[in-house]
Amino acid sequence: MHVHFLDPYQEGQSAIHRLDARIKFVLAVAFIFTTALTPIGAWPVYILLFALAISVEVLSELGVGFVLRRAMLALPFVLAALPVIFTIEGPALFSLPIGPWTLTATIPGVERFISIALKSWISVQIAIVLATSTPFPDLMVAMRSVHVPRLLVAIFGLMWRYLFVFADETLRLIRARTARSGESDQVGLRTGGSVRWRARIAGGMAGNLFLRAFERSDRIYMAMVARGYDGEVRATPLPPLQLEDWVILIGTLILFLSLLMFAFLFWG
Repeated sequence: MHVHFLDPYQEGQSAIHRLDARIKFVLAVAFIFTTALTPIGAWPVYILLFALAISVEVLSELGVGFVLRRAMLALPFVLAALPVIFTIEGPALFSLPIGPWTLTATIPGVERFISIALKSWISVQIAIVLATSTPFPDLMVAMRSVHVPRLLVAIFGLMWRYLFVFADETLRLIRARTARSGESDQVGLRTGGSVRWRARIAGGMAGNLFLRAFERSDRIYMAMVARGYDGEVRATPLPPLQLEDWVILIGTLILFLSLLMFAFLFWG
């Protein structure tokens, strides 16, 4: 079976791989909501949530390092929350003079920023495990089976497929540019024009990429409509959940609810 290099799915026979896609989807969403709703500064609960994430990673046999390395890619987006360090009122921690302004970091601001970073990092780990242990078509069917709106599932499915369209068109453009570019055998001699010239070429390639991908996606959609596509993901009916599936689902949801109640009881 051909697997695209952008597809995160990793084949395996672990307990997480064998778990029903509906159970994995519901529990992953519940875990992310539990992490997001945990109050700021509830450090013991963060540790418990992180321990749960590590346990899932071990059970998935993907490797803890594999998941943690990919979860680090989400940390730069946490920098969007950096202003809270200087905007939350409270005892001053340090001051940062910037020209005529002085930014004062507060202890509550730093605590909120670290909490946001930890919660985001832990949540991304579960999302990575879900994506790498569940084939995307199974995930789409699981979404529909738990009554996620049809339009939302269709948007997810088309967005995922068109991502590969963009990737393929990008590779074609890069190959075409390489085939038309000259290279020198002299060491240290750099071919091509100035930075401005390179920027103009890159801009032209980006525009060409958009037009080619748009035209190809339109052809794909028309082909899908010609074959009866109406926005619904067609699949064979899924078998009913077994007793052990219900035990895993209900037991884990009770655990999440208990952690959330414990967090609000002491830090809410």
